[in-house]
Amino acid sequence: MSDWPDKWMDLPMAVVDVETTGFEPPDDRIIEVGIVRFEQGEKVDVYGQLVDPERDVPERVTEITGITEEDLEGKPTFEEIADEVHEQLQGVGIVAYNLEFDKKFIKSELERFDYPWPDEAPTIDPLVLARQFFKDQRKKNLGTVADLLDIPLEEAHRATHDAEVAGHILYAFEDRLPDQLEDLMVLQAQWEQAQAQERASWRDDDASPSESLVGGFGEKSIGLGPGYIYGDEPDPLRALYKSVPEARED
Repeated sequence: MSDWPDKWMDLPMAVVDVETTGFEPPDDRIIEVGIVRFEQGEKVDVYGQLVDPERDVPERVTEITGITEEDLEGKPTFEEIADEVHEQLQGVGIVAYNLEFDKKFIKSELERFDYPWPDEAPTIDPLVLARQFFKDQRKKNLGTVADLLDIPLEEAHRATHDAEVAGHILYAFEDRLPDQLEDLMVLQAQWEQAQAQERASWRDDDASPSESLVGGFGEKSIGLGPGYIYGDEPDPLRALYKSVPEARED
């Protein structure tokens, strides 16, 4: 990661959130995109745009977001804002709460108009961190975790509001995370793998808890605890290795 700052706090962040007509692109499309830029933990810029999805907006989506088809009349299509969105994602780390969801939509829309997703950018998902730090909480959706951290969420399920809160959640975890960007990337990948294995075990047991719209799983305890990130292990690299369940000695 030689092209990026050594410390993740020195990395400018673009925190993204999208509202959509459903769950699976390209059949479903973006109706709102929000990108909030942070530097050193401070909000420095906000980009928000309602988007004409060129298809109907389901009633259930309107109930959740408050966005109606009338709100989208006359708004630009994604093709008209693709260059702006692409530019917002250059030279920054990319953050999203439940990153897989937002990434797949933005990447799909960008690629439809020959703009690449910035694969070289470090990506951080505060949901992965929240699942690790709040294992005793049944839900880890954005609103629940914001409440736990005393972060106000003024208008849930609107893109710029959700993006800003996701950024504040990430920075609220600063003291629980390693300083080095590379260490954070390795640790996040290992936690994400362990969490995926845990969810797979629930499915195998036919007893998987339900997930909320933005990803609130009821996890069991696994991996490192929510205190000092390396526990009792003085060697960070060894601790990172040992945090993967199959790497531990019985």
